[in-house]
Amino acid sequence: MLIKDIINELEKFAPSQLKEDFDNVGLLVGSAKNEAKGALITLDVTEEVIDEALANNCNLVISHHPLMLSGVKKINGNNAIERIIIKAIKNDIAIFSSHTNADSVLNGVSGKMCEKLGLINTKILAPKRDFLLKLVTFIPSDHLETVQNAVFEAGAGKIGNYDSCGFNLVGKGTFKGSDNTTPFVGEKNKLHTEEEVRFETILPKNLKSTVVKALIKAHPYEEVAYDLYPIENEWPTTGIGMYGELAEELDELEFLTLLKNTFNCGCIRHTELLGKKIKKIALCGGAGSFLLNNAKAVGADIFVTGDFKYHQFFDAEKQLIIADIGHFESEQYTKEVFFEILTKKFSNFAIRLSQVNTNSVKYF
Repeated sequence: MLIKDIINELEKFAPSQLKEDFDNVGLLVGSAKNEAKGALITLDVTEEVIDEALANNCNLVISHHPLMLSGVKKINGNNAIERIIIKAIKNDIAIFSSHTNADSVLNGVSGKMCEKLGLINTKILAPKRDFLLKLVTFIPSDHLETVQNAVFEAGAGKIGNYDSCGFNLVGKGTFKGSDNTTPFVGEKNKLHTEEEVRFETILPKNLKSTVVKALIKAHPYEEVAYDLYPIENEWPTTGIGMYGELAEELDELEFLTLLKNTFNCGCIRHTELLGKKIKKIALCGGAGSFLLNNAKAVGADIFVTGDFKYHQFFDAEKQLIIADIGHFESEQYTKEVFFEILTKKFSNFAIRLSQVNTNSVKYF
């Protein structure tokens, strides 16, 4: 098995195209063509983590946080990032990161937080926009099912919990082939009219190439007519943050205690308690203060995330409680997300969870 086989599974789960613009994800160090000997999963890449990979014969490190977000102009060992790159290359260790793209999928970072808290009726807090395309093509009636199935199998036609979603409209298509054509129906240099079905479906932008290839391969025509339109719809199963409900409401202090115990928090920074029961929870792994208004909009009783600044706590305006549990604490279970995906697919491959605590924040 090659390193690229492992990367492909992680990309299926959280495609790199879902990352935020500032981010740096994917294979950051090493070659995907090398044989995979073992994989070590970590939240952060530190020198201790690279040493751990070496000790356990792992030549692939999979992290949530990328080793470098901005460009590296020199690699001479003067800081930790440069020393990590040098040691990884010397020892043929590949480093792969899945960051904001893993934040943007339904069962990703925030989804795992929901699972740990036992939330039900979970949804994306800030669904992505401008990431969907509408595919329109024209298929001869006898080949409709074959082409439809190929397009759906390539990943098109998924809306929420439904798949194979499409629309068909019967009509007549016309075309005339030149001397250089081999028409599937009709004759060269003669105008032909064929009963066709206008078929419409949707797909995410990251699957554009895959779906179009499947369409062209399955379609019987020598030249396949199709259109791709950008659409502004929200993509309800993709985006940052999540919200859901507790099966039974809790007092505020009871819920804060649940938070502290679930995420092993050294402390929780929070706004004043409002004397209300906690039922609906909005949350985001990592630094999620930018989603506060989204949490208010869905009527959350509390918003759980990390990295709130002092002045941002005032923005709660007694509409909800802000609970800052810490960046590391909110994302620590991301390792389990990657581990579950890979062990399910590669049951006989050595996949380890890092035992290094990479949290740089300590509590006294």
